Amino acid sequence: MTTVALLGTGIMGAGMGRSLARAGLDVTVWNRSTDKARALGLPVADDVADAVRDKDVVVTMLFDAESVAAVMADALPAMTKSAVWVQTSTVGLEGTAELADLAAKHGITYVDAPVLGTRQPAENGQLTVLAAGPESVRETIAPVLDAISAKVVWTGAEPGGGHRLKLVANAWVLSITAATAQSVALAEGLGLDPAQFLALIEGGPLDSGYAQLKGKAMLSGDFTPAFALSGATKDAGLIRAAAADAGVSAELVTALEKLFAAAGDQDDDMAAVIRAARPA
Repeated sequence: MTTVALLGTGIMGAGMGRSLARAGLDVTVWNRSTDKARALGLPVADDVADAVRDKDVVVTMLFDAESVAAVMADALPAMTKSAVWVQTSTVGLEGTAELADLAAKHGITYVDAPVLGTRQPAENGQLTVLAAGPESVRETIAPVLDAISAKVVWTGAEPGGGHRLKLVANAWVLSITAATAQSVALAEGLGLDPAQFLALIEGGPLDSGYAQLKGKAMLSGDFTPAFALSGATKDAGLIRAAAADAGVSAELVTALEKLFAAAGDQDDDMAAVIRAARPA
């Protein structure tokens, strides 16, 4: 049986942990807030070094590159040299390079594996994994990736491939969400029922499942986090940095970053960006 340490049991990590356990894997979880980890009903390690010791695969699902680096500084020395680190947090291109270097310094194989999906796909094991890593470890980590995902897209052997595709996809997600907020707010401002807008595009070439999902949340005011504003703001900054490095215009994503940051409580779902689109 594959033994797994899952570091991070937030919105995404909690669902991933349950999916790993449901697949029959031997999972130990760790989180800075122990109460969040214990709520999963899985074996919990109080110390991150204890969590990763003698594990075949270590999965990180934390907020950003800084938090991942801080946790892994304690974890890596305790990992066996045959272990594989599967890094699923969205940390950007610079962060990916830094974490891959950190793994290399400790002789640990690193797989760049950010995921597409929010709370519900994580709970259902229906994420899409965008992976980059050596072919020699793909069989080892296959049970882990199969447990958390409906689809695995391999982008190559070198770290960074998964993240490049993830940032491209997230640029689209953030754009759709903000554009939906703009149309909903405009409909309201023009005295229309914004539900008419969602009904108008439904099932046609202008439709998007994400626009319908987030649009309905905007209308109901239910901002229970599936993809938090804090993550959207953070990811927009990572996309902006990648665009600038690639010589691509960052004007749109810069505007998106400001919009998500201005939307209020960053613990709310990203659909709460509607607050920044409505009149002050």
